[in-house]
Amino acid sequence: MFRCGLQKCCLVLLVGLLTASGGAVGVIAQEKGKARESQNSQSPKKQKNARSKKQPAPFEWVNPMQSSGTKTPGLRHGTFKSPSMNTKVGYCIYLPTDYTKSANSKKRYPVVYYLHGGRPGNELKSIKLVVEVDRAINAQKVAPMIYVFVNGGPVSHYNMPDDPSAQGADVFINELIPHIDSTYRTIADRGGRGIEGFSQGGRGTARLMFRHPELFCSASPGGGGHATEKKISESGGQESAKLTFAKGDNTWDLAAVYLEKLKSNADLAPLNILVHVGEQGFNYENNLAWMAYLKSQGIEHQKIIVPGVGHSAMEIYKKRGLEIMKFHEKNFGVE
Repeated sequence: MFRCGLQKCCLVLLVGLLTASGGAVGVIAQEKGKARESQNSQSPKKQKNARSKKQPAPFEWVNPMQSSGTKTPGLRHGTFKSPSMNTKVGYCIYLPTDYTKSANSKKRYPVVYYLHGGRPGNELKSIKLVVEVDRAINAQKVAPMIYVFVNGGPVSHYNMPDDPSAQGADVFINELIPHIDSTYRTIADRGGRGIEGFSQGGRGTARLMFRHPELFCSASPGGGGHATEKKISESGGQESAKLTFAKGDNTWDLAAVYLEKLKSNADLAPLNILVHVGEQGFNYENNLAWMAYLKSQGIEHQKIIVPGVGHSAMEIYKKRGLEIMKFHEKNFGVE
């Protein structure tokens, strides 16, 4: 009798413990869910601050693709010797399937130079986009074209006035482009050359398209931090206490340089410009402000604003990448 009562008591105690444990697990799960909801509902400013806390890897001019990385047919890694840096510089290049066919051995292809986001530079940063590019080309939704993924240098896609080792813009413009044109079957002139980038690469694209409109017929700056560029303009070149650019080297002041080039060269056609940005991205508002400024200066441009998407080139490409590609296609005249 005593033994039976004891067993019953133990059973009741065990059930109580399990119930309490289950309740605790449920509370923990609820708290985790709330944390995720809080993270997803963060303002664009908080998203940006969270991203900025990540420590970037040390800068390298060459970053080979890993065997476990993005596997897309046609994507490969290459290097060239930089005369100005006296070192090898890496890049990634996507060659469409059409390029490798023997029947097309003399055919030339237009090129889109893609400028990655973030600092410092790394040619691997944006290669995941190739999945979307390759899918669209193989489905014959857009004409075959080459994509080159640039290593932007220590201060991605920018030249630093007092640092000969940080001339990312010049390495790209003066060295990488000639290397690509001499190594691959490109349409090696303005009519077959485009430039595109996102975030820091969007800033770089905007600067370089205005500084070198003679090199590109098609330009698509995406999600660039034009508020920071405006600060640089208003402070005589200073982005921060440790980072100062040449005066006028920003996406606002270079618009005037671009307009002057058009005015002084009657043979230079205006750039075809497409600005793209996610509506929920932290640079959305300042992209609107920058586009309003371009309009006020008479600089024609198109825009793609993607609802429900934050600061993500990949998410934009998943939803509207084909439109960006077809924009380049039309400007290249290879529809």
